[in-house]
Amino acid sequence: MPFGIGLMELVVIFFILLLIFGSKRLSGIGRGMGQAIRGFKSEVKDPDAPKEEA
Repeated sequence: MPFGIGLMELVVIFFILLLIFGSKRLSGIGRGMGQAIRGFKSEVKDPDAPKEEA
């Protein structure tokens, strides 16, 4: 695992985040991060492609 964090530590961190933010907000955060990563990958792959307006 990255940074020396094991599976059990990741599970504990996930449950703490779930308690703090709640499931709805946590899913929104995950969705936003996924869109950001997808956008970054598409820019790295083809930076001259026309931009898509959302």
